[in-house]
Amino acid sequence: MYSFAILFLALWTFAFTQEHDDYEDLFFLNFDNEVESAIPATEETISCDCQREHTEWDKLFIMLENSQMKENMLLQSLDEILKVELQTLRGELFQFVENFAGSCTTSIEKAASHFVSQMDQMLAKNRGESEDLLVMLSESKLGKILQEMLQLSQNVSSRLSRLEHAWQKKEGVDAQQRGFSEKARVSHITSGDDFIVKSLWQELQETKAELKESQKRNMQHLLPIGCETALLFPMRSKKIFVSVHPTAELMLHSFTICTWVKVTEMLDKTIVFSYGTKRNPYEIQLYLSYGSVVLAISSDHKKIITPNVISSERWTHLCGSWNTVNGSTSLWINGKIAATSSEIAEDYIIPDGGILQIGQEKNGCCVGGGFNESLAFSGKITGFNIWNKVLNDKDITRQTGEESCNSRGNIVGWGVTEVLPHGGAQYVFGP
Repeated sequence: MYSFAILFLALWTFAFTQEHDDYEDLFFLNFDNEVESAIPATEETISCDCQREHTEWDKLFIMLENSQMKENMLLQSLDEILKVELQTLRGELFQFVENFAGSCTTSIEKAASHFVSQMDQMLAKNRGESEDLLVMLSESKLGKILQEMLQLSQNVSSRLSRLEHAWQKKEGVDAQQRGFSEKARVSHITSGDDFIVKSLWQELQETKAELKESQKRNMQHLLPIGCETALLFPMRSKKIFVSVHPTAELMLHSFTICTWVKVTEMLDKTIVFSYGTKRNPYEIQLYLSYGSVVLAISSDHKKIITPNVISSERWTHLCGSWNTVNGSTSLWINGKIAATSSEIAEDYIIPDGGILQIGQEKNGCCVGGGFNESLAFSGKITGFNIWNKVLNDKDITRQTGEESCNSRGNIVGWGVTEVLPHGGAQYVFGP
């Protein structure tokens, strides 16, 4: 009985031991890993994916999210590629500049020097051509004058031939009429002499008219008789003028001003010359108003006008005089009196210390100040003279002849007083 109990106890212990080892093996099995590999252990997966399927809208949103993500990834990759490429290109450009900067600078300097040398050659060539052209123009003018003189001489020669023929015809008639009575013969000779005298007088008148017309045509292209230089105002500009600097005092009780003008275009007020001070810029003004000539003293309201006496592109001689006694004022055009007046700036004295300018109005504090382009003169001026007295008619008429530029005023004398061009005005020369 006792041995049976011991055997039962040993069997029970062995069985318990085996059962305990199997339980431990079962306890250490990794059931969690198997569950995690099959189903993710998240609440969203358990609540959404496992409980229901995706709808069409969910699929659409998922596709849109995926496409947007792909687009962002592509754009990011493109930006990175462009940055890399730009950096590479920048490095290559810097390398190119470093390698070729010296050679490019040398090439540019060579090209610039070559261009400058070509321009110098062209300027020299054009200067030579211009000088040749001026010589040709002067020769053509002289040739034209000689041709006209030759034509006139031929006309005079033909007329003398006709007179000679008429004289010979008369001699033949006299020889045929020798049988007439003495009284008839004397009467016939007298009538023949009258015919010759009349013919000669007519021929001389025609020749004189042609000479005057030829002289008038030549005066349009050349300077006036006796003048060798003139002031050229190439265009109307507020920068172009001529300043006159007399050495004599300009405090005037009377004056006479004479000048030759050849104007290109006349506006409402085209200044020939002006004299003014800081206190009064309009002491003396001689200007053109379309076809009229105006002389103003002390103010633009005190003036004398000669209407429609001047035309453009034609030399015209102008003279103006004034006397403080009774304010007597006169204007001459081409040596002939054109207008007279009195009581213009009577008992007035023109002060010294002003500025005298040709081709512009004195309207500022200094030489060249405050000019107006619409008042500027364009054309040519020569023989500008001022006297501190009133010249008589004979002296003024003499100014239009061969002494027009040789007769000089005692205040301003052409060719003696300092006359300075500014801003493009210049001296020109002529025969």
